Amino acid sequence: MARPVTLFTGQWADLPLAELAPLAKSMGYDGLELACWGDHFNVQEALASSTYVQDKHALLKQHGLRCFAMGNHLVGQAVCDRIDERHQSILPAHVWGDGDPEGVRQRAAAELADTARAAAKFGVKTVTGFTGSSIWHSIYAFPPTSQAYWDQGFADFGQRFAPILAVFDEMDVNFALEVHPTEIAFDIATSERALQAVNQHARFGFNFDPSHLAYQGVDYIRFIRQFGPRIFNAHMKDVWWGKGDGTVGTFGGHTSFGDARRSWDFRSVGRGMIDFESLIVALNDVGYEGPLSVEWEDSRMDRVHGATESAAFCKRLDFKPATGAFDAAFAKDTSSGRTR
Repeated sequence: MARPVTLFTGQWADLPLAELAPLAKSMGYDGLELACWGDHFNVQEALASSTYVQDKHALLKQHGLRCFAMGNHLVGQAVCDRIDERHQSILPAHVWGDGDPEGVRQRAAAELADTARAAAKFGVKTVTGFTGSSIWHSIYAFPPTSQAYWDQGFADFGQRFAPILAVFDEMDVNFALEVHPTEIAFDIATSERALQAVNQHARFGFNFDPSHLAYQGVDYIRFIRQFGPRIFNAHMKDVWWGKGDGTVGTFGGHTSFGDARRSWDFRSVGRGMIDFESLIVALNDVGYEGPLSVEWEDSRMDRVHGATESAAFCKRLDFKPATGAFDAAFAKDTSSGRTR
């Protein structure tokens, strides 16, 4: 096996970690990408108590699991977003506070910086997450949207993330944005622009997830090759597109996941249309050595069945890169006339 196969626990936060850990091991996983919600990992408790950190490590070790990254997508979403009542349901009470939008954004930024501190204390070098966006609502440009308007959104992101990234740098931890609709970066062009907004900060990179790119028509293999050194984590998630009954398009038609009318939907790994063979080759080519972290989402399938087959799929798919040219055996030593 070339890389560890881990499970992102965000979609399993209804289960206590003490219950999920043995289940994950039985499903074939080598580790967990711990979500900072449910009881899986609490940032403030980790900072306040060494016992808390020790207990989490002991639980993982008991079940033969490791942690290579943790995710704080929910808090990250509120750093740059236009805050509304939906955010209250995903944020810790101390971050939501009185719900004043700017106060929520500032408290979310502080919590994300604290996530870097907690990750360092836990011994993890990567935090995956979201950024939110003050300009996502303007994605379809009517009323007409100027580049100056969008520039302001990227500038807002850069200003809010500069002090956060300074803490990540101090803690020797990387922040990996999951490029995703509703974030400041949702395709290759906006990822380039996001990097410019943070002045190419060494601690800002990406959590590569092909499922959020493919149905948009974005070349997800090109993403790997373009941003290779900036890929700090890789989510294995599948998607299909061009489906449905023709009544719902790419924007989703205000339907829920799993609705048969949808033109695209997330699928269990190997059940959709992502070219994972090319994906693994590209990850090898750019030197990615991190985990393959399954983010399991498939509204049509039992999750234990799906997550189990996803772990097996990833382990069967992955391979170590070559250590030399396959045709080296045919090379001749011209000094002796012998084949080497």
